[in-house]
Amino acid sequence: MTIPSDTATVRKCAAVRPGCWRLGSDRRRPPVRPPPLAKLVGYLARPDTGLSLILGSGSADLARHPAVVVLHGYSGFSSHSAAIADRLGSWGYVALTVDSFGPRGIASACGRGLAAQAFDAYAALHYLSGLEEADPARIAVLGQSMGGSSVLNAVDRDMFAQYYTERFRAAIAYYPVCALPGVMMTAPMMILIGEADDWTPAHRCREMIAKARRTARRSR
Repeated sequence: MTIPSDTATVRKCAAVRPGCWRLGSDRRRPPVRPPPLAKLVGYLARPDTGLSLILGSGSADLARHPAVVVLHGYSGFSSHSAAIADRLGSWGYVALTVDSFGPRGIASACGRGLAAQAFDAYAALHYLSGLEEADPARIAVLGQSMGGSSVLNAVDRDMFAQYYTERFRAAIAYYPVCALPGVMMTAPMMILIGEADDWTPAHRCREMIAKARRTARRSR
């Protein structure tokens, strides 16, 4: 997995037609693990270098930093993706934004998503765990839109997490499609979504989390 430090090939996102995520699928079957990509690329930001150091608040002297894997939305990797990593770096995190489309020759996954993005999250987790500056016990995953849905899939015990022994310490999903039929998370989860969002309705996320809590209580 080749990740350039503080450099990236950045392309602008094309405009996405409204209502795109209304076509999102409800994944009800455990995924089949695909063969690994020969090369996975992304953008790495560290507290002690580049723009993150300029924006930062003096936390670059820590020996090992917490880290975050960042998953982009359905329009792909962009300058916005890199900016998220730089901002996290300025807060003292090692941040890695993964390009799930470029190596696969995909321009957009609007309306269909990309199941393999959750597998990419674990490839990034493994990569960060091997960096001297990252603390392998404190690595989170963050995603927005399609990336948020991939975060949910990645940390669900019966979905993608079943294929890995490595675990994320925490998970954050911005306006994901909350369509998992049953949820048993392997990490603490924060979902951020707008009450008036009519693309990815908030009530579906509330229902999903309520079901997860009931399941967790029964399993105790």
